[in-house]
Amino acid sequence: MQKNICGIQQIGIGLKDAKEAWRWYRKNFGMDIKVFEDTATAKLMHHYTNGKDCERYAALAMNMEGGGGFEVWQHTQITPKPPAFEVQPGDTGIFITKMKCRDVTAAYKQHKLMGVNLIGEPVKNPAGQLHYYLADPYSNIFEVVEDHYYFMKQKSFTGGVAGAVIGVSDIDRAREVYSDILQYDEVIFDKTGVFDDFDPLPGGEQKYRRVLLGHKKQRTGPFSKLLGPTQIELVQALERTPKRIFENRIWGELGFIHICFDVSGMEALQKECEAKGFPFTVNSADSFDMGSAAGHFSYISDPDGTPIEFVETHKLPVVEKLRLYINLKKRDPQKSLPDWMVKTLTFSRVKD
Repeated sequence: MQKNICGIQQIGIGLKDAKEAWRWYRKNFGMDIKVFEDTATAKLMHHYTNGKDCERYAALAMNMEGGGGFEVWQHTQITPKPPAFEVQPGDTGIFITKMKCRDVTAAYKQHKLMGVNLIGEPVKNPAGQLHYYLADPYSNIFEVVEDHYYFMKQKSFTGGVAGAVIGVSDIDRAREVYSDILQYDEVIFDKTGVFDDFDPLPGGEQKYRRVLLGHKKQRTGPFSKLLGPTQIELVQALERTPKRIFENRIWGELGFIHICFDVSGMEALQKECEAKGFPFTVNSADSFDMGSAAGHFSYISDPDGTPIEFVETHKLPVVEKLRLYINLKKRDPQKSLPDWMVKTLTFSRVKD
């Protein structure tokens, strides 16, 4: 089976209290579809956890508007630490999560009324997209960005994950992963300078190189319509040596811990990653079991060590209490599931 990158499945967010944070994300981002919820031991992540098993709670939440989800993640045996410094653009790792939004001006007004910590006002980025930044109560920064794609219109102000802003030390080297392996092969802009839209961010007055990447071809695969098109923005600091966001910390501590892609053809992907110098750092080899969801997962690191997860889903719950599941192993991995089948995920909506 050939490799297929189907879309961004989720961004992992390390939190002190994941259940409390998830309530905030439901209220402010409409992330109210529970795909799985599980408490277990993370036994395979030794590459990112100093060789130790970690007890954890995790849940995957989606927004039926479309876009990737959040994996809210919490260490349950240690007190997770924040970065030891103020993170700035270009510091290596996932700095900002992009959120889809059909009406940025309306979303900004609603977030302002709700008392969300807004970072600046709506402005256009170098691609002409209207966007604004905000911070959740846990110091994570999100970018609400103009994106007219949707799967199902919802009442929420935003859709799901539209991409990420990732700090790298060398953009051209990083593109060996993001443009080549992950197939973000369209350069939407490649600009160097001081950017007005970065001004509200810490360190935003400095000089950067920014490259916004999209994908020329529409993604395919079982959940590709729900996940939709996404963008990756690579940022390189030009006036200072970047720091590593997870310096002296382990995976799962506070902040954006990984970006995860829904894929098929894991064996072909593994061979490609190895051939290009980015071997799997984690490999569940056969199957994982996250409560009611099951499949095969693996990780690579980008050139700066940022974790990138791949998940090939085999089974997904529709109505967990009735033991109704979608079995993906018997389906063409290149084809989208029928819309009605994807919409059954609404049966798992969490209502506060």
